Amino acid sequence: MTAGPHDPRDIPILTESGTGSEQSFDFNAAHAAILTETLKLADSLLRQAARDIEATLFERVFDRLRNALPELVDRALREHTRVEQSGEKPAEMHD
Repeated sequence: MTAGPHDPRDIPILTESGTGSEQSFDFNAAHAAILTETLKLADSLLRQAARDIEATLFERVFDRLRNALPELVDRALREHTRVEQSGEKPAEMHD
């Protein structure tokens, strides 16, 4: 056989169907594998979402504390000063 120039239009054609791979396909195993991988992905995504939500809530609560703290300290100092000047017994602060 002589080696001639290669024509890129010469595409090999599959003439045999193989070794019966259609019959050896295990639908139940594929189904189980897909379910397992899907559940792993869902678990990972939900855990990350929970961490993101927790971080967001932490930031919100901390921001609220940061914003409320100066007024709380001012009110406590005013109450403490008023009590000392009047000689009253200090009241417990609730909020």
